[in-house]
Amino acid sequence: MPQGREDLLANQAIVDMCGIAGIYAYHSSARSVDRDELVRMRDYMASRGPDGSGEWYSADGRVGFGHRRLSIIDLSSRGAQPMQTADGRLVVTFNGEIYNYRELRSGLEAKGYAFRSNSDTEVLLYLYAELGHEMLRELRGMFAFGIWDCQEQQLLLARDPYGIKPLYYAHDGSTLRFASQVKALMAGRGVSRDPDPAGWIGFYLFGSVPEPFTTYREVRALPAGSFLRVDQHGLGAPIQYYSIAGTYHQAQERPRSAAAKEEIKSLVREALLDSVRHHLVADVPVGAFLSGGVDSGALVGLMCEAGQQDIQTVTLAFDELRGTREDEAPEATAVASFYATRHTTRVVGENEFRSDLPTIIEAMDQPTVDGVNTWFVSKAAHELGLKVALSGLGGDELFGGYSSFRDIPTWVRWMAAPSSIPFLAQAVRRAFRRLYGEKLGVSPKVAGLVEFGGSYPGAYLLRRGIFMPWELPEVLGPDLAREGLKRLDPINHIACTLAPDPVEPFARVATLESSLYMRNQLLRDTDWASMAHPLEVRVPLVDGVLLTKLAGMRLGIGQQSIKSLLAEAPKQRAPSGTIQRRKTGFVVPIAKWIDRQHQSLISEWKRVPLLRSPRCHWSRRWAYSIACGV
Repeated sequence: MPQGREDLLANQAIVDMCGIAGIYAYHSSARSVDRDELVRMRDYMASRGPDGSGEWYSADGRVGFGHRRLSIIDLSSRGAQPMQTADGRLVVTFNGEIYNYRELRSGLEAKGYAFRSNSDTEVLLYLYAELGHEMLRELRGMFAFGIWDCQEQQLLLARDPYGIKPLYYAHDGSTLRFASQVKALMAGRGVSRDPDPAGWIGFYLFGSVPEPFTTYREVRALPAGSFLRVDQHGLGAPIQYYSIAGTYHQAQERPRSAAAKEEIKSLVREALLDSVRHHLVADVPVGAFLSGGVDSGALVGLMCEAGQQDIQTVTLAFDELRGTREDEAPEATAVASFYATRHTTRVVGENEFRSDLPTIIEAMDQPTVDGVNTWFVSKAAHELGLKVALSGLGGDELFGGYSSFRDIPTWVRWMAAPSSIPFLAQAVRRAFRRLYGEKLGVSPKVAGLVEFGGSYPGAYLLRRGIFMPWELPEVLGPDLAREGLKRLDPINHIACTLAPDPVEPFARVATLESSLYMRNQLLRDTDWASMAHPLEVRVPLVDGVLLTKLAGMRLGIGQQSIKSLLAEAPKQRAPSGTIQRRKTGFVVPIAKWIDRQHQSLISEWKRVPLLRSPRCHWSRRWAYSIACGV
């Protein structure tokens, strides 16, 4: 029978946002689990779970699970993890929320399962006992977990469809380690620190490390919507059970809805309201991040309709932006007043940025050029006493809010023919260099328009790229760049997200933005930046059930944006200025601060001609600074 500490009895309740870790020494030649290593991995993630910690070890010492807890639902001590079934067969360490656990529990009770708690974690265990890995298709939520099956002597690792919650693993040929953070695996001191050129190339190209790569060769991210099995015979390949491209592809095979415009609006509204309701389940107050834009304003309106009362909202403001068009605070205040929320505008200045920057860099689990804004709004929410906040993240990907929905199809349409002409792309690039295009203020992406603009993967690289592939030898050195580009194969990496092909331009761009930029940057940055405070951020617009409903309506056919459907979803709509407001964000002052903060690195920048130009974009210098450890 598996052994655990007395405070880890199976009579437990729901466990919420947290950090998880585990070690499975599956090969006969592997040493038993090093308990000190597991504790180091677990406790590195203390900020993710300040409300408690636990560990569990199998009787033979070959399996160990660790857990850090942030309590959101059922705040009693019975919520400790790891959790076991009553018979001791199954053990889980779980990070996340299963929003439809009550419905799943009812179905299991009808089949004779007896529950000892009001726990989504317990539902997870018995659903696995009933369905095995097929249970993953039944779950609605954000999650990453490991389940050990004592009967089958098998470990299952799984991650939610969008990849909202992170999960990393390291395999050395005899032992499998996993954790919520790359740095937690490193803290255990059992994983090789050899760098992965593909991860670093990906960071310089995209501003974030594209999964499944990390900056370490031995560490991989379990891909979103995938699961992995490990037994005494070794590690299997990740198996995908969900894909965004597949959801759009299946929708294209059905005829477009003939519903009238007002009926479509009603269907979209009900789908959004359903998702918001599911994301409000908590035994602590649920607040909201509120900007001056469409997504968060609509979200607050839907929270009110779902019955949420006394909502705490929080907005960031910057001294440098007061009185300018980029200042979101006045619009956010107007929305808060309209919906009668308890509203706080948190002002962030350059001095606070400078003071927090070392902590921000340390908290980054993987290098990224973004996330600073999420750090400060999460810090503000934590100062207000919030443990949970809803975010409008995902609205631009779902409703076509980015200019990429216009730009990429246009580039592909115009560049398809030129890109097929032999040697033209190389000639354009050589001409760009001869004419010193970048020194004249012309983006280096212009040089790649013929080469990459004729396909969706290539055009997406142009749209989101920070550096272009041919620039990387100058930044990283020729050998590292060559190996990294070969391992990553960026165009093919992007193209793989479009399989099966979503077909329609809107669906293709939505798939690319959701599977790459949102997953590898926005969601990952939201995770590390919020959990550092600690705060659980929920994203109702990033939901597999919602995507299936909206994709099935085929709303984006022949359109570049359908954002008005989101803006008009609440019955009580926000002020009209919010719907029409130009998209800004928090990047403008932060870009200036970053440039001023890193004047000390100017000698480093001078070594790289690409960074010397006064016209060099801040994100290129910031990426280089991050890689240098700032």
